[in-house]
Amino acid sequence: MTRPSHEGLSSESRSLEGLTVTHRRYVPYAHAHYAGDLVDGAYVLGLFGDVATEVCIRTDNDEGLFASYSDVQFRAPLRAGDVVEATATVVRVGRRSRTLEFQARVVCRRSPGAGTPGKGESAAEVLSEPIIVVTATGTVVVPEPVPPQL
Repeated sequence: MTRPSHEGLSSESRSLEGLTVTHRRYVPYAHAHYAGDLVDGAYVLGLFGDVATEVCIRTDNDEGLFASYSDVQFRAPLRAGDVVEATATVVRVGRRSRTLEFQARVVCRRSPGAGTPGKGESAAEVLSEPIIVVTATGTVVVPEPVPPQL
């Protein structure tokens, strides 16, 4: 399969802008590194790399390479036992680069009072409002487009 050619980056590149990919994952307790079952920020950056890879596959039929972050903000704690969503959205398309905006949100968390009478040790709940834990902007690069075969 040949990769799409983005020659000229006209209407096709505009159609790539706004493409969104979301992955959802349970954070295992084995990833807790700090008191209070806190998980290090690098865990989320790994998730951002995964969604960026899928964006590259969808846009260019190639896994691409993560080139840089221009902004990373850790806004709230991520804890073991959370269910976290990582989303990447294409905001700019260059000839070989794609600028992506990332957001990680906790959508499920251990229930307050888990382990107390009336609630089991593993009691958890779906949050009515997701908690934004990390935001970032990053750039991925993909190989030179393959010219169409005649």
